[in-house]
Parts: sequence; structure tokens; C-alpha cells
Amino acid sequence: MNYLYPLLAVLIWSANTVVSKQSAGAIAPTEIGFLRWVLAVLIVTPVLLPAVWRNRAAVRQHAWQILVLGLLGMVIYQSCAYFAAGYTTATHMGIILTLSPMLVLAICVGLLGQPLTMGGALGAVLAFGGVLLVVSEGHPGQLLEQGLNRGDLLMLLACAAYAVYNVLLKRWHMPAISSWQLLYLQMVVAMVAQLPIYLASPKIGINAHNWYMVAYAGTMASIVASWMWMTAVVRLGPSRSIMFFNLTPLFTALIAAAWAKEHLQTYLWIGGALTILGVVLAERWKTPVRLARSATARTTSG
Repeated sequence: MNYLYPLLAVLIWSANTVVSKQSAGAIAPTEIGFLRWVLAVLIVTPVLLPAVWRNRAAVRQHAWQILVLGLLGMVIYQSCAYFAAGYTTATHMGIILTLSPMLVLAICVGLLGQPLTMGGALGAVLAFGGVLLVVSEGHPGQLLEQGLNRGDLLMLLACAAYAVYNVLLKRWHMPAISSWQLLYLQMVVAMVAQLPIYLASPKIGINAHNWYMVAYAGTMASIVASWMWMTAVVRLGPSRSIMFFNLTPLFTALIAAAWAKEHLQTYLWIGGALTILGVVLAERWKTPVRLARSATARTTSG
């Protein structure tokens, strides 16, 4: 049951990627980036504000942690991704996003002392290889010729912010504040922080061609998926949850194919299989790398 939380969150965000692609030219990135949080806050405020007010002592105690989480996961990550789209290709964005699981794994193992498992190490490599095959449309070698640009650097910053966000979300578990209240407070942080950028940027406005994009981003992607993801990180941990993030390019391609009736190429099935295999290995093969090395050394010496 716990695995449904990251799986459904990734599925909803993948659909939002398809919607975001359609938003190019229909609405400014700063608009949808700000209005999605305004809509989300308006929807949940009547339900959650009374509970947050009653719990204001706990909220005040963790105020700086909530601020950091909101800035990392809702502002820096989202804003960098929106602005990166204007400078780099969707292919590069997809590949760089898949570095998040590796960054989380590196933080957990290198800084927090979490043991590195055989499944985690091999699964991360296989999943990244599968994603690389999918987003490069079967020609990963061509990506090396394109090099990095400003958009790629923004995406690297987005990935780093999101990786740290996931680790801190688990480390800073606040039992006195429910998941819904924590999500709501992060939404408020995102809305307030992005208001100056929204006011200073050119606007297209909500119209008949883009209202559903803001509606989906502000409800399913901002409320439902975010709550599911936060629940997954708390229950499964950041390194296990983030592995499901590798399924984003595969889900996005499948949704786009169903939406636009595009033909699914062979590279998609191969890359998807590698990605899923990597996720399964990370979840099932729990033997620590050190124990595996010791067992191999004993077998060799014997």
C-alpha cells in the first residue's frame, strides 16, 4: 500500500508534464508557477487554516524548517524547472531530473550514514540508463555532443534543491504537525515568495485556452500529488521514494502517446523495462555493499 503513494504522485506529475508542454505560449511560466499555488491555497484554506491556527505553537516552533522546505521544494525546484524550459531541451531536462535519486542516495549514504545496498547501487545505474534511453529517443550518444547550457545549469540547481528537500523532509519529521498542515504551510510559503516575481513579470492572463492547465497544476499536481509524495517520504524514506521518480519520463511518454496517439518506439519499451527493473532491485535487494564484498572475499580466499 505504501508504494502507491510515490507511484500515484509520479503518475500525476507526469500528466502535469504533458499539460506543461501544452502551456508553452499559452501562459507565462511565472504566471502558472504562481497561480497554481494561489489556487491550491484558496482550495485548502477553509479546511486547514483553523487546524493550523489551533496548532500555531507547534508551527511557530518549526517555522524556519517549514520556510526552508517551502523554498526548496515549492519555489526553487519549481521555478528553476519552469525557467530552464526556455533555455534547454525537454530531453536534457528529463535526464537531469533523473539525477535526483542519485543525489538523494549520495546524501543519505555519504552524509547521513545510511548503508548502501547492492540493489540501491545497481538499481540507480539501471534506472538512469533506462531513463537516458527514453529521453534521448534511443540515441544517448548524441546528448554528449550538445553540451551544457544555462537551462541545464538551472535544472541541476533544481535537482539539488529537490534532493535536499526530500532528505530534510524525512529528517525534520514533525509529529506535532500533520502532513496536510505541513503541505498547506509550504504552499503559503511558495505563494508569498513568488508574488514579487509574478508582479514584475509580463502576463497573458487566464483565458479559455489555459484555464485547465492552471486548474490541473493547482489541484492534482500541487495538492494531491504533493501530499502523496510527502506521505511516501515519511513512510518509505527519501532514498526509496525518490527511486520512483525515475518513472517520470516513461509515464510522460505513455501519457503523451495516449493523449496524442503517438506510436511507441522500441527504445521506450527497453528503457522503461530497465527503469522498472532498477526500481525493483532498489526495493528488493537489501544486501549492504560491504557485506556483499566481505562474502565475495571469503569465497575467493576459500
